[in-house]
Amino acid sequence: METEQSNLDYDQPVAYDINGQPLYAHPPVKTQVQPKKQNKVVHMSRPIEPEKPIISDTVKMKHNRSKQLFPNLNISEGEYVITAVKRHPFGLLLPMSLGLFLIILAFILLNNYDTLINQSGLTRIMPDTSVVVLPLVVLICLVMLGMYVAIRVYINNKFFLTNESVVQEIQTGIFSKTEQTVSLGNIEDASFTQNGIIQQMFNFGSIRLSTEGDETTYRFEYVSNPKGHVSSLNNAIEAFKNGRPIPVDEI
Repeated sequence: METEQSNLDYDQPVAYDINGQPLYAHPPVKTQVQPKKQNKVVHMSRPIEPEKPIISDTVKMKHNRSKQLFPNLNISEGEYVITAVKRHPFGLLLPMSLGLFLIILAFILLNNYDTLINQSGLTRIMPDTSVVVLPLVVLICLVMLGMYVAIRVYINNKFFLTNESVVQEIQTGIFSKTEQTVSLGNIEDASFTQNGIIQQMFNFGSIRLSTEGDETTYRFEYVSNPKGHVSSLNNAIEAFKNGRPIPVDEI
């Protein structure tokens, strides 16, 4: 009996149903139950503090020198200033000219007040010189204070190029100051503009930076030699994105 079962061809029909369809004598197939997979918990350890990048002695020296030259500049460890962009003095021409004009006018009026009043025939209407002196002195002091504030605000607007970012210090008032930092990797375009013959003659203009993603635009006005600074900026951006060393200009 066992011999007959062993010689049985299971691919051949052994009978037919009422519809004439063949029936086969295949032995029952035993399905093997796969064991359930157990989720394995993998524990990974990481340091509490991230590893600090290795900073060479040369970079440390440049960083320390930048901190000495610009103590108020917020730069990270290993970051140093490549170029400090200076503003052209032409931007102070208008406020200084207006201030000097008002001061000279006040002194002329103060020294020739009696003569002007007598020649104009307004001695009965206009006050005496002793009354006018104090307001004119106060006016001169206020104009000089305004000139000082204008110079202070103008000079304290600064633009720095570092090996990692561009830092712009913006001062809009004597007690109002903000700082903008843009990574070199986020800068998409850097360009300069010089409008008019005066800007080209005195070699000053504006620098424009546009960033990727949020499409923010940064401008810095009255820059001395804008073409040279934009060239250094583009070289620094390209070197930073390609991982090459960035050349350092004389600060």
